[in-house]
Amino acid sequence: MLRDFSAQSLFMGALIAFVGFASSFAVVLHGLTGVGASEAQAASGLMALSISMGLCAIVISAVTRLPVSIAWSTPGAALLASSGSVEGGFNAAVGAFLVCGVLIIVAGLWKPLGRTVSSIPPALANAMLAGVLLSLCFAPVKAIAFNPLFGLPIVLAWAVIGSINRLYAVPAALLTFGLVIALGVEMPEGALAGLSAALVPRIEFVPPVFDAAAMVSIALPLFIVTMASQNIPGIAVLKVNDYHPDPGPLFATTGLFSMLSAPFGGHAVNLAAITAAMCAGSDSHPDRTRRYWSAINAGIAYIILGLLAGVVTTFVSLAPPVLIQAVAGLALIGAFSSSAMAAFAEAETREAAAITFLVTASGVSFAGVSGAFWGLVAGGLMLGLARVAKRKA
Repeated sequence: MLRDFSAQSLFMGALIAFVGFASSFAVVLHGLTGVGASEAQAASGLMALSISMGLCAIVISAVTRLPVSIAWSTPGAALLASSGSVEGGFNAAVGAFLVCGVLIIVAGLWKPLGRTVSSIPPALANAMLAGVLLSLCFAPVKAIAFNPLFGLPIVLAWAVIGSINRLYAVPAALLTFGLVIALGVEMPEGALAGLSAALVPRIEFVPPVFDAAAMVSIALPLFIVTMASQNIPGIAVLKVNDYHPDPGPLFATTGLFSMLSAPFGGHAVNLAAITAAMCAGSDSHPDRTRRYWSAINAGIAYIILGLLAGVVTTFVSLAPPVLIQAVAGLALIGAFSSSAMAAFAEAETREAAAITFLVTASGVSFAGVSGAFWGLVAGGLMLGLARVAKRKA
């Protein structure tokens, strides 16, 4: 293995970790606090996720010798942000995270469940995701309305840098966010001492509570979103680059590491899609048999970034929440546009997708169950009725 190591893979691994962490950690923090996590629990969850996905990437890539990039479930974090607190608080959410990890393992090892998830109409899965992301994508506009001097520079940095290189758009917005906090937000007394104290990693154990409403509101939609929006596309990216692993063991391994991170506040880790293309592409290394080192190096970098999660969370807490929500919203605009386009592409499923999208985006809960689940149910019923009517005709 050491003979396959290269400086190119080291640089690419560091870049992958920076892009993966910087572009979506705001979404993760917003999602965890959205389901009731305290600042310390959100920092612990961010740390647990980053370390888990780093270790997962190292283990999978070292064993398979394939460039398998791992990420946290960004769509899943967006789902949490829109779900809101459930009965039982964050402890119930952690119980749902554990069940989601079990479902991912079962989907990897038991093919009927994997086939069932794959059989969910893509239009409905994408419509549910688009509905989940919609409210978060409003945040940049809300940030400008809140304070143009704070919100506008963040949005402009994202737009200008994104027009040059889309990969660096969100990191540019994040850097501008940091400058806005440092230069424009009055630091409370003791802020520097708090940042110094946060340099010491602190993990928070959250005893899980298994609540039926949380299972339906969080565990099931989180499982579907993670599989449909991350794991399955992650396999597709590898196949496009002429790597053909058995998907089952990869899914099961990500489910195992999801379970390991859950008691400390992490929601889910999974196969990456965007950074997977960076890992598996020729920029990682001209020799395709040596590209797996990029994923290993990214894993090491993720672990290092995870140990700094306390500092990141403490710094972010110094700013008005709407500003970090704006960065999260900007990070999700691409995912929203892609999922919305895929949801409404086919005329046959367009009406059912619209129902799924509208029910999910409404954010309304019924019987303590979030709109994401009911959106999928409503869209599925609409699609079923349409197909029955078509057969009778």
